[in-house]
Amino acid sequence: MPKFVTIGYGDRAGYDRTLQAVRDAAHAQDAALVAEGALIGIAGTPVQVRNPDAAGVEAREGPFMSSELPIAGFAVIEAASLKDAIDKVSQVPCAVAHGVVEVWPLK
Repeated sequence: MPKFVTIGYGDRAGYDRTLQAVRDAAHAQDAALVAEGALIGIAGTPVQVRNPDAAGVEAREGPFMSSELPIAGFAVIEAASLKDAIDKVSQVPCAVAHGVVEVWPLK
């Protein structure tokens, strides 16, 4: 089955203004994805890694990309199609709590 990487963006303010029942259902959807075998995690502090011309590793704390909302977490899910993957993540916390979820097909 095809695999997809998802990136959830969201902040505490958006989460807090979402109804508790909606948040509870979204966390239940996360649990259902985990039960299907998804790997889901909350984002920690990133480190950028470079090794130009394989001449020496450079590591720098902090994100390379920036966005309107902070990255909240990542998941690797399986789905029959991109549409199925979109359906699966459309009810997770970042999607329903005023954030956004990107879905990246792995090839």
